[in-house]
Amino acid sequence: MNHQLRRMILDFGPLLLFFTAYKLFDLHVATATIMAAAVTAVGIGYWLDRKIHPVPVFTAAIVLVFGGLTLYLNNDMFIKMKPTMIYALFGSLLLGGLYFKRSLAKYVLGMAVSLSEEGWRGLTWRFGLFFFGMAILNELIWRNFSNDIWVNFHVFGAITLTVLFSLSQTPFLLKHQIEAEAPSIDQSES
Repeated sequence: MNHQLRRMILDFGPLLLFFTAYKLFDLHVATATIMAAAVTAVGIGYWLDRKIHPVPVFTAAIVLVFGGLTLYLNNDMFIKMKPTMIYALFGSLLLGGLYFKRSLAKYVLGMAVSLSEEGWRGLTWRFGLFFFGMAILNELIWRNFSNDIWVNFHVFGAITLTVLFSLSQTPFLLKHQIEAEAPSIDQSES
């Protein structure tokens, strides 16, 4: 199976299982489902790639903590706060990295695209602020709307907004992209 497709299934599979369990049962069953699915996805990812991927491990840890609190205390608030915490932590890591002159966006995306240092800083700022905006949006939705609306936003709305935001960064990426140097051919060897 294609590596990107496999990663996508492992990253989004638990979320789709969460949605299915919510629609078939309730938020507590969906919470237990995403907890089990997140741990399983990390295990399968390690088994297939023979390496630990930090973002799924971090996400699984947050899911276990907030999901565990939800189930143990019988309080939906904790699972609804989980995305807020993940977004806020991603935003903090990205913007905090800039304080220490490290572009974590470069660490994550450096294999896919080559940007100037100014481009990496700008992209990191943009994604850091985007994640803080998503944290605020998640808080507004779960505090003011029904579980159905929050689950739909969490599963479909957040992914759609993230994809649209990422695509909207294309002009910025193109402006700051560094062209890869073509290998030179030594004419004397011909």
